[in-house]
Amino acid sequence: MKPGTLISHYRIISRIGAGGMGEVYLANDSELGRNVALKVLPADVVSDQQRMSRFVREAKAASALNHPNIVTIHEIGRADSMRFIVMEFVEGTTLRQLIARGPMKLNEVLEIITQILSALAEAHQAGIVHRDIKPENIMVRHGGLVKLLDFGLAKLTEKPAAAVDTEAPTQALLKTEAGVVVGTPYYMSPEQVRGLEIDPRTDIWSFGVVAYEMLTGIFPFQGPTPTDVIISIAEKDPPAPARYARELPPELERIISKTLAKNREERYQTAKDLLIDLKRLKQQLEIESASERTPPPEVKRQLAAETSGGQLLPQTIDKPGAAAVQTIREGPRANRIIRAIKNHKGAIVIAAAIVAVIATAYLYFARSEKRINSLAVMPLVNAASDPNMDYLSDGLTESLINSLSQINNVKVISFSSVMRYKGQQIDPQVVGRELGVRALLMGRIVLHGDSLSISTELVDTEDKSHLWGEQYDRSSADLQVVRGEIARDVSARLRFRLSGEQEEQVTKRYTVSREAYELYLKGNYFLGKGTESDSRRSIDYFQRAIAKDANYAQAYAGIAHAYESLGGVLGFMSPREAAPQAKAAAMKALEIDDNLDDAHFVLATLKLQYDWDWSGAERELK
Repeated sequence: MKPGTLISHYRIISRIGAGGMGEVYLANDSELGRNVALKVLPADVVSDQQRMSRFVREAKAASALNHPNIVTIHEIGRADSMRFIVMEFVEGTTLRQLIARGPMKLNEVLEIITQILSALAEAHQAGIVHRDIKPENIMVRHGGLVKLLDFGLAKLTEKPAAAVDTEAPTQALLKTEAGVVVGTPYYMSPEQVRGLEIDPRTDIWSFGVVAYEMLTGIFPFQGPTPTDVIISIAEKDPPAPARYARELPPELERIISKTLAKNREERYQTAKDLLIDLKRLKQQLEIESASERTPPPEVKRQLAAETSGGQLLPQTIDKPGAAAVQTIREGPRANRIIRAIKNHKGAIVIAAAIVAVIATAYLYFARSEKRINSLAVMPLVNAASDPNMDYLSDGLTESLINSLSQINNVKVISFSSVMRYKGQQIDPQVVGRELGVRALLMGRIVLHGDSLSISTELVDTEDKSHLWGEQYDRSSADLQVVRGEIARDVSARLRFRLSGEQEEQVTKRYTVSREAYELYLKGNYFLGKGTESDSRRSIDYFQRAIAKDANYAQAYAGIAHAYESLGGVLGFMSPREAAPQAKAAAMKALEIDDNLDDAHFVLATLKLQYDWDWSGAERELK
């Protein structure tokens, strides 16, 4: 249509482009004095009863959506034989244009994809599948607000009978017949390219492709022809994103990889679950960024000279993008550095002497033996094959990670990053490359009545050689003790001499009650599942642990974490209700043990999220 053409009370300004069901024009609404996007169906569609029916259902479904990240539908109209939809006109830049400008920053990518997912979660909740997620359908306004465009290929998914609203008979259930392939090839899911019926998990796949492209600058599935691309989507695994984005946090790589699982049963099942994981990662990165701010000059000068227990404290800090590999409790702890500054202000001369000693020792060991400075504790195998015992194997895995993270000289990968390998047969070299570590600690755990057996093995990821192994046969009452023994033995094998304080932290027992410890492990296990019911169940276990040991600081920290999650990333409680309970539990934990990282982390999160108190959050992390 030419500029100036009048359709109802909308005057055409220019043609914007073509959507999934017709052409889109920029028009002016003469009644309200605003610019709008006007989508017109071509004549052949209007005359096709099936396609026309699909258009009307799409329009009615999309007009019911009310979300800041979804383009608003203003009107469904008719002018003579013409049918059209009037939509919000979004000024900004398409995501395709942003990607074309070059590599995008990690925080920019996270901000955009979080908003995309928020829109998808809303649409899926209403029973709508977009079906054509691609950078061209995503607009970023100048203020950073993301808008998801063109539900022209959307469908309504059939809800379970119990969920059908009998009071809403006008809600259509739009299905796509098997064998009809609709979508953009590079972003199509395996079920789309096979012409199978689709569901919201198709959008999750397409979202994963878009996120992969934003992070790496390339398509995960490629080929010289559309047919080759389709074959790649159906049959080939994409290259690991870290191959093209070396500072990509492993947790983000895990998330993206899960969205691109060929079998949709292995993908995220809902956009909301995916959004929870992304928000949790984004929150973690924000906290870590706050903790990495440059200290005052006088602190930097003293840090360079301070020592603790015969070891130099200053450590090489990973680049910001790589920092997300570790949770906030990993790596050198700022609180120890600060205590060292206070207690050893005259240590410059001593530090210089120790530098010479350590340098000599390093040269000796570098010649005689491989240097291991990074480690991943792989999920311990529940050898009993009893799902009810997963809390024990997962709990001991996390406890070992926490203990080994107290060693300043070694980078230990976070629990969330290693759990993607649970239940898988792994190749140490492949995992080593994916996680960026020199060694893997692997093991199996068997519990028969009161007998506990744990076998461990330390493997070099460069050549898969066996570095160390041990079998621990103990009473089940000694679970906490054996955890400390394993951590201490691994440290010794890595030739890291622990200071008195470090050894105390590595082998520390937070409770002497076996029952309390097992209840805590169960609480932590359910907390990690991330659902509302499991999070509330975790609180019950933590409270039962406290009933067994009123001074169990970790259990109070668990309650704090659960409430913070329920009111934060999970969104199942109002922050007004959840935040005070999270704060009270964290404060109680710190009253018992002021050095408990988990409790400080919760307080830092609360100060950052609700108070915008950056300096206060930073203090909690020191």
